[in-house]
Amino acid sequence: MDHARFRFKRRFGLLDRFEILPYRGHGTEREFFLRGRVLEEQGVTRSMRGDTLWENVRNMARRFGSDEVAGARVRASFRGLEAQATADEEGFFDIRLGLDEPVGGRGGWHGVDLVLLHPPSPGGGPVRSKGQVMVPSGAEFGIISDLDDTVVRSSATNVLKMVWIVLRNNAHTRLPFEGVSAFYEALRRGPGGDGYNPTFYVSSSPWNIYDLLEDFLDVHRVPAGPLFLKDWSPTTLGKHEDHKLGIIRTLLGTYPDLPFVLIGDSGEEDPEIYQQAVVEHPGRILAVFIRDVTSPERDREVHTIAENLRRHDVEMILTEDTVEAAEHAASIGLIPAEAVDRVRSRRDAPG
Repeated sequence: MDHARFRFKRRFGLLDRFEILPYRGHGTEREFFLRGRVLEEQGVTRSMRGDTLWENVRNMARRFGSDEVAGARVRASFRGLEAQATADEEGFFDIRLGLDEPVGGRGGWHGVDLVLLHPPSPGGGPVRSKGQVMVPSGAEFGIISDLDDTVVRSSATNVLKMVWIVLRNNAHTRLPFEGVSAFYEALRRGPGGDGYNPTFYVSSSPWNIYDLLEDFLDVHRVPAGPLFLKDWSPTTLGKHEDHKLGIIRTLLGTYPDLPFVLIGDSGEEDPEIYQQAVVEHPGRILAVFIRDVTSPERDREVHTIAENLRRHDVEMILTEDTVEAAEHAASIGLIPAEAVDRVRSRRDAPG
């Protein structure tokens, strides 16, 4: 159907201009990994705090009504080095760019130039974009975090309520949990307060709302990091565990010398997934933090998992309060003690 629609629109001159949407990537001193998508321009407008319900719903409809450019060829370049990738039938492409020399410098972000090689965009002219790749040079540990009901309030255990929250809100009006930005910033800076520990966000949300989630992190001053979302299709729906555990395995393999902190919530399968990660990677997980968003019965299940993890010398903290999580992080040397006060002040701030 998608191929037939694309051919029909191209034949009758109905195609909109193409665009490259890069997603925040990650890398090492020797290799960059960058994902993106080639689409017809969606017409999604930048969200504002005063946007109406209709404007939010319209933008969401445009995100999910996107028309991909299957088979598009994209070239990435960085410091004179180049790599190419071909988009799949959903328009997704994955760039893997090897470096001749270590990227050097302190941990941070590096720009990668992207250009569409084929097919030519309607209206002519080059189609360019700029991707960003994070390299955690000198990091003490990494953070892998869920998003829904961990960072942002989503009510993921109630599908209808979650859909309503996503539809009617934007990056400005969706609400983070109190103290999250200060806690994550403290983890990013590490025990010395001046480090650069990378944060990776893994969610079962669809790639269609990537821009909304990226803007949410920026608006609410939650540390930027690569987002690993899902392509919603009949073959991937419901495979939350496979998706998240697969990303965790990939990240631990990409950074074999880096220990990690895992953060999630009790609403889905995060405790079970993180338990598996601990078992598979002994000595690599420093702590597990689980936000309590479920019933006492579920809490008992999580506490049982926590008891199992203690046998692997890993503490799983189940709490509703970000300050309690920060206090534990300070007690085991992940963040400085004074950072807890900053988390507490953010939690208690009015509004």
